[in-house]
Amino acid sequence: MKQQERYEGDAAALFACLRPAVVAIDGPAASGKSTVGYRLAALIDFLYFDTGALYRAVTWAALEWGIPVEEESAVGALASAIRIDILAPQVNERDGRHITVLADGRDVTWFIRTPQVDQNVSAVAAYAAVRSALSHQQRRIGQHYGAGLGDKPGIVMVGRDIGTVVMPNAPLKIYLDASVEERARRRYQEQQARGEHVVYEELLADLVRRDRFDSERAHSPLRPAADAVIIDTSQLSPDEVVLQIVKAAAHRYQSQTES
Repeated sequence: MKQQERYEGDAAALFACLRPAVVAIDGPAASGKSTVGYRLAALIDFLYFDTGALYRAVTWAALEWGIPVEEESAVGALASAIRIDILAPQVNERDGRHITVLADGRDVTWFIRTPQVDQNVSAVAAYAAVRSALSHQQRRIGQHYGAGLGDKPGIVMVGRDIGTVVMPNAPLKIYLDASVEERARRRYQEQQARGEHVVYEELLADLVRRDRFDSERAHSPLRPAADAVIIDTSQLSPDEVVLQIVKAAAHRYQSQTES
């Protein structure tokens, strides 16, 4: 236990040296980004920011305000007009949230997690106008926390184009990957644990389609940044991946101080 506490203290001090204080984590679906990002953020006391929340917020707003999600121009205009902010949960917000999501000042943290949003968010996230507008919003949030102006000393940003599009100047870029079979197995186990009836082969086929779509789309395709640290998570636990990221940060910091 004492070794773990010393390790946490060292990690927090190490990441506090990042300028800007931003860690970018990208990767395909079910590669472990969310779990690893959240654990890393908790370890180093950074804000955890799953950027998918912004796409969910726009989807929720379109549904709430009667904007047809199939109308790309209208949804794109909405994404440009709405202001989305991310905050660390307050002490009195003990409802399981990892972050607080505000849409034009309204707390929509749980509104964006409904089945209706689940069914429509992929279509909304595919629109180039939406991705462009939300890249600007993500960058605004990342720069705010990266400069030490937020309610946490830094930010861990999780997504699919953080290191390549949103925060290309992030001092530490991580790309998590795993075999599609392993990612399908993880999804299968997660959904089975929730009591859902799922078929492994269907999950596998869905991930193959999702990978192809994400990597081949014209606007901000999924790919590792040129200077990203690539970690294959297939045989690693989330904590082992976090340790790999801490080691990568130490190596990056040592290289910078020696240059």
